[in-house]
Amino acid sequence: MGFTIGGIREIRSGTRRRGRSSECTAVAEFTGLWGWDVVPGARAAAGACSCGRGDCRRPGAHPLDLAPRVPAGATLDDVTRTWADFPGAAVMLPVGRAFDVIEVAEPAGRRALARLERMGLPLGPVTATPEGRAQFLVAPGAAAGLSGLLYRMGWDDPASLDLRGLGPGTYITAPPSDRGGLGPVRWLRPPALDSATGPPAARLLLGTLAYVAHRSRA
Repeated sequence: MGFTIGGIREIRSGTRRRGRSSECTAVAEFTGLWGWDVVPGARAAAGACSCGRGDCRRPGAHPLDLAPRVPAGATLDDVTRTWADFPGAAVMLPVGRAFDVIEVAEPAGRRALARLERMGLPLGPVTATPEGRAQFLVAPGAAAGLSGLLYRMGWDDPASLDLRGLGPGTYITAPPSDRGGLGPVRWLRPPALDSATGPPAARLLLGTLAYVAHRSRA
């Protein structure tokens, strides 16, 4: 994916040496350490989106028009050049190539995460959004197969459990960027080399997520 342990040292030492912006540092870690693509995204304030469209349906929660995708493996210098054209942009991650996302209400997500950690199951990064959602990063392909996998496990459809799968064509806002003017996205479980570059199969987590979500809605 274009990154190495040596590259990790370069990003971190280079950041200290050149004093780059915190946004560029975060993006360079996503591309260089975790192998994720990144796209500059819109921000929102007082309900208005920085994209400038008065009828924007997702203020502060979508990629900016004409903004280029910063590919996995991009260096800190690459990121700095791109972000110079979009100062203050939110950091957005395209879903579907490196990972899919299973989303659930944050309280249920926190309880499920604690249970999964006690069970010692493999886990990828997990975010919490200011809208009150927990987002579990899982192996690509999970969103398309979510309903069928739940059915085979004996659960109802995702909507009845307040579970949602995000796949190709969707984007999530990455910490520490603001989303929709509501506040920053946070890590409930930050990336690590093993989990970010090889997120777990959804089937390993879905039973626990479905159970906790069901109990939360009961």
